[in-house]
Amino acid sequence: MTTLETLEPIFREVFDDKSITLRRETTADDIEEWDSLTHMNLVVALELKFKVKFALGEMQKLKNVGEMLDLINKKLA
Repeated sequence: MTTLETLEPIFREVFDDKSITLRRETTADDIEEWDSLTHMNLVVALELKFKVKFALGEMQKLKNVGEMLDLINKKLA
């Protein structure tokens, strides 16, 4: 399973939307419920799933899911 395939169910749960299909180009603008609160819930869910920690502001700099994947993969390396 790729990291992207692992992310999709996390996004679906955090945003309570079973129809979410992620691509590297997916942004917060593409997911209606993606606001600052759900963003924080997403960060926590990703940290728990991948057993990594994100620095304050690290996730806010990301432009899309692809950059998020790259950051997660970098931390897992």
